[in-house]
Amino acid sequence: MKNLQLIGLFLVVAGSFLPLVHIPIVGNWNYWKVDNTLAIVLWGFSLLTLVFILIGKTKFVKIMAFLMILLFVFTLVAIKLKSLDYFSFLTFKSWQSTFAGIVKLSWGWFIEFLGAVVILIASRKNKIELQSY
Repeated sequence: MKNLQLIGLFLVVAGSFLPLVHIPIVGNWNYWKVDNTLAIVLWGFSLLTLVFILIGKTKFVKIMAFLMILLFVFTLVAIKLKSLDYFSFLTFKSWQSTFAGIVKLSWGWFIEFLGAVVILIASRKNKIELQSY
């Protein structure tokens, strides 16, 4: 199951370079353009996850995968709030939410979440296999 965990980790890292947010005039943004700090935190989590996978610490791998999912959810909420804040100069709330609605999430999030879920599932199966012996 180590291979499956590594595939999930690859999906998470590759997902950070895929388009995550689409802004009509500006274009597509990946994790690095959304926020450098969050991207560095994600890569730090990925590096720790790789170390834990290689030394066989399944419990820590699951914790890191869960932290990655929390980071993704936090980033999604931050994107939504930032887009509302970006258009705060508009006088009417309905205009603010309308213009903030043009900021769309892209398909890269699917790859990010898929990678973290694969890591979690592979960690669970790895533990079950170890108990059967």
